[in-house]
Amino acid sequence: MNRRSWLLVAAVGMGLAASGCSGKSMPSSVSVTTQKLQEMVARRFPKEFPVAGLLQLQLKAPALTTVPERNMLNAVIPAELTGKVLKESYSGQLNVDFALRYESTDRTLRAHQIKVNSLEMSGLAPAMSDMLATYANALAEQALGQIVLYQLQDQDLELANTLGVEPGAITVTPQGLTVALVQKKAGAPAR
Repeated sequence: MNRRSWLLVAAVGMGLAASGCSGKSMPSSVSVTTQKLQEMVARRFPKEFPVAGLLQLQLKAPALTTVPERNMLNAVIPAELTGKVLKESYSGQLNVDFALRYESTDRTLRAHQIKVNSLEMSGLAPAMSDMLATYANALAEQALGQIVLYQLQDQDLELANTLGVEPGAITVTPQGLTVALVQKKAGAPAR
């Protein structure tokens, strides 16, 4: 083999190695926009929750914002409180922050580490507000704890699967989320 042929073979080989030997470049992450997250979450609301067997709290579709500096999302969830012990219905909002986790069984991103910032209902008597506040964490966990914020699609993971990578760290950015693709652990089944 002459020098020119050897250099050409070496250059092609290095190019294939850099692209994962597939002819395509390997993605290092999957991005999800805040708008896409908002659309997915909106489909799962409204939701109703009983409170102390006396009241009914309806939560409507949350408005999501990113909090990149804490690697979390914020949700402001419009709420309406009704019940037999109330003379009228009350409107307000539940404000929560949460992190995200990846659930490999169904390729979903779900809320976890939910932190209630506030639960406020306009015009509600202080005693009722205090009682409602005691249930705020449980309500937030019920409302968001098992909610699918996004499900990774086949096209998101098709090339990643063939190259032996899987979703890793989830990073909240000003535009939405970036899900890193990392080398699969030994013995992990292909999806």
